[in-house]
Amino acid sequence: MSDFFALEYFINPNKRVFWGYILSSILIACIYFYFNKKQLRLTLSSKLWFHPSAKLDYYYFFIGYFIKVFMLFPIVISAKTIALFINKQLYLAFDFYENSFFSYEAVLLMYTICLFLVSDFTRYWTHRFLHTIPFLWEFHKIHHSAKVLTPITFYRVHPVENLLFGLRYSLSIGLVTGVFIYFFGAMIDIYAILGVNVLVFAFSLIGSNLRHSHVAFSYPKLLERFFISPKQHQVHHSKKYFNKNYGGYLAIWDWVFGTLKFSKDVKVLKFGLRREQMNEYNSIANLIIAPFKNLVGGKR
Repeated sequence: MSDFFALEYFINPNKRVFWGYILSSILIACIYFYFNKKQLRLTLSSKLWFHPSAKLDYYYFFIGYFIKVFMLFPIVISAKTIALFINKQLYLAFDFYENSFFSYEAVLLMYTICLFLVSDFTRYWTHRFLHTIPFLWEFHKIHHSAKVLTPITFYRVHPVENLLFGLRYSLSIGLVTGVFIYFFGAMIDIYAILGVNVLVFAFSLIGSNLRHSHVAFSYPKLLERFFISPKQHQVHHSKKYFNKNYGGYLAIWDWVFGTLKFSKDVKVLKFGLRREQMNEYNSIANLIIAPFKNLVGGKR
């Protein structure tokens, strides 16, 4: 099995680092630097891209790929299994239902939007629980141990967190799909581009890779009430604001549940954990083992 199999992430539109999303982020960054030339030197600096924290992210990216493929995927229940279970329970409870009201196009639109909204909503709460439940924070802490941010930092995630997000995905997508199968049967499909939900594709195209970067690209304040800008996620990585901006694509959940922070309100961004904690996350072995050691030792 070749290490280079992990590079499939760069040609798969379902992955954050798909080449098309990387390219669009570079184009947005170029436009941003045209108006903010002071940040260009920092972003292009080799000290950033070859910082020990960044190099650790690159190595961990390949290790994490094999952990997910060979250890986690086989034990995560599939969305298809959940969908069939939900559909069966609805059939047993309410008998057969035949849709005669909604057109094929209407079902496509509803299913596309519902998948996106339910997935984003459950992502918000899973992310929030990872911060607010001490047991889970020990595992999520490794993502916040990155001293510098690059698009690959997105994959600095502990296997336990990967497992939780896998279950979240299966439950949320399976629930929505099971309900739609019951009501609309074979009519369900989504509006997609390159096999990706059109809404996810659009949000991924408009700078999703800048979230884990030092390009402080923000949206107007009104827009940041509805959509998470790259800088808003950078604010979330800032030591003072771990408890803000949990949202994935939409900021609405942060707005409604009181965790929204506008990017204009934060001037200085310092990434990473407290100085005395950083040595616990300076190697691949430590990234994987440290949460267990801390939990067993009662260390926070």
